[in-house]
Amino acid sequence: MADVLLRKVVKRYEDVEAVRGIDLDIADHEFVVLVGPSGCGKSTTLRMIAGLEDITGGDIM
Repeated sequence: MADVLLRKVVKRYEDVEAVRGIDLDIADHEFVVLVGPSGCGKSTTLRMIAGLEDITGGDIM
């Protein structure tokens, strides 16, 4: 496994901002859970990390 770094990650669908400026550091072998209400961007964030969604702004390393 490898470290995953999100820096100011943004995802927009036309005029809707689904994810706004996420910064996240996930270390090698670290277990992370995303928790929040429906529609807050959890699944979209995971899809961007997996490469299934293009990011609008920021970096995923």
